[in-house]
Amino acid sequence: MATTDEFLRDYGVDIRTNGQRRWPDEMKARIVAETLEPGATVNEVARRYGLRANHLSEWRGRARRGELVLPAVPEDDGLCFAPVIVSSPRVPSSQEDLPIQSVSSKPIEIVTGAVTIRLDAGIGTDRLVEIVRALGTRA
Repeated sequence: MATTDEFLRDYGVDIRTNGQRRWPDEMKARIVAETLEPGATVNEVARRYGLRANHLSEWRGRARRGELVLPAVPEDDGLCFAPVIVSSPRVPSSQEDLPIQSVSSKPIEIVTGAVTIRLDAGIGTDRLVEIVRALGTRA
C-alpha cells in the first residue's frame, strides 16, 4: 500500500526534504471542490490530505477571489433526463393494412416522483409530446 507521500507525489505534489509540500494549483482546486460537496467539512477534507484546516481555508478564499479555478462540476439538481423517441411503429409487411393502433395495445405509463400518468396506447404523438414537455416545465 502506498504511503501518503507516494500518493501525493503521484498527483504532482512536490515534497521537500524538510517535509514542506508544494501543491499544484490543479490539485488545490480538486481538494477545494471536495469541501463544497454536500456534507463535507473543511476539517475532514484537510485531514484526508494531511493538511491544516486553515491552509485549506486559505485555498478556498483564493477560489472565491478567482485566483484558483475549480474543476467544472456538473450540477446535480435531482433531475434525471431520459431520451424520448416518438415515432410511428413499423408494421410487419404481412400486416400493413392493419391500423397502427392495433400493433400495440399496451398503455403508456409515465412515472415522475409520486405521480403516475397512464395513457391509452392510441394517444396521438402530438399529445404525448405536449404531456412530456409539460412535465419538463414542472421542475
